[in-house]
Amino acid sequence: MLMTKAPIADPALLNTPGDARILGMRKIVSLVYAGHDVTPLWNELMQRVTADPTAAAALLDMAIILQTLGRGDEARQILKSAVQMRRDYCVVHGNGTGPRLLAFVTEGDFMANTPLDFLLAGSDCMLWLRYVDLETSALADLPEHDVAFMAIGESTENAPLLAHMQTLLAKFDGPVMNRNPELIARLTRDGVSGMLANEPSILSPFTYRVSHADLTAVVTGAKRLDDCAPGLAYPLVVRPISTHAGNGMERITDPTELAAFLKAQSAPELYVAPFIDFRGSDGYYNKQRIVFINGKAFASHMALSDHWIVHYLSAGMEQSAAKRAVEQAWMENFDQDFAVRHKESFAALCRRIQLDYFGIDCAELPDGRLLVFELDVAMVVHDMDDPIVYPYKQVAMRRLFDGFVDAVRQKAAVALGKAS
Repeated sequence: MLMTKAPIADPALLNTPGDARILGMRKIVSLVYAGHDVTPLWNELMQRVTADPTAAAALLDMAIILQTLGRGDEARQILKSAVQMRRDYCVVHGNGTGPRLLAFVTEGDFMANTPLDFLLAGSDCMLWLRYVDLETSALADLPEHDVAFMAIGESTENAPLLAHMQTLLAKFDGPVMNRNPELIARLTRDGVSGMLANEPSILSPFTYRVSHADLTAVVTGAKRLDDCAPGLAYPLVVRPISTHAGNGMERITDPTELAAFLKAQSAPELYVAPFIDFRGSDGYYNKQRIVFINGKAFASHMALSDHWIVHYLSAGMEQSAAKRAVEQAWMENFDQDFAVRHKESFAALCRRIQLDYFGIDCAELPDGRLLVFELDVAMVVHDMDDPIVYPYKQVAMRRLFDGFVDAVRQKAAVALGKAS
């Protein structure tokens, strides 16, 4: 059983076997996030596939359900089967009369591609997903669209595909947001720290790739920490390459803890960085997510946590009116307060990154600098939090989503003006 509370499905979509239309990530994830029972939806999708094994759209929605429920291996298998049958899928927002956005995407989990389905919430846009891979020889026979978006995110797994898309997009005639995959490919943790190293308004701790073998040599005394990277010293933050959301990440304060970490972690290469204590004057670790669209910053969320690994869902935001009040003030005053204080940092980020769309996780240091933890094009940005508990979020996220749709419209208008 796929357990939660009450069935919700869209009959118009479920009665179109073989069609390209899917429910999509936002609709399905929102159901699970809100605690609804997706078992009836799963059963209807299964019936479609049973009646027509080529119902790729139903398979794709089934893969999204499984991914949302944490059954990643099964999700990947079903997604692969769907993409083998068809490459194009469509999510219709509202009445579908708005801009038509075509996203170049790859198979993967929710962090593999820019979360465009969430960003179009409340719009009348039509989102087309074109799945590409290393076998894609040309960006041809595409669905009709106004603007394309290079949605594939940075990861070790995606690196060859980003390089391949660089070649394909060089021959592509048409407006594309985040057009340059090479700029996305350099958004590794060590790459970002290197790019921002000389920005006085930003602290992005030097992050190094160090082999498991070299760190083991440190534990045995055969090497020193600063043999692995200049100036490296305890305490450290260590994590496997290409991980997100704190998976596998540990704070290491001495060789004994490093030995225990390496024993439990088999990854051949790890990111190693100095630990920065970013607690605010309130005693909490405060972390903000900010999205940049055409150079303008938008507040996405702020979490206050007792733990240095800050996750919104585990930070106790829902249980604490005081924490929510801090986030509300931050979001409501963002343009006049936080964005003004960090105007220089934001300008530096846009100058260095040079993408139409990207996001950062960051914190504000006591000395006024912006501490940047991570920078990516595929951070999850959503409006799924309970509007009764978080009424202020609806306004802030509406502003962000409208900003994104406006950017799509502007891109389309510029292209139309050039064509005429």
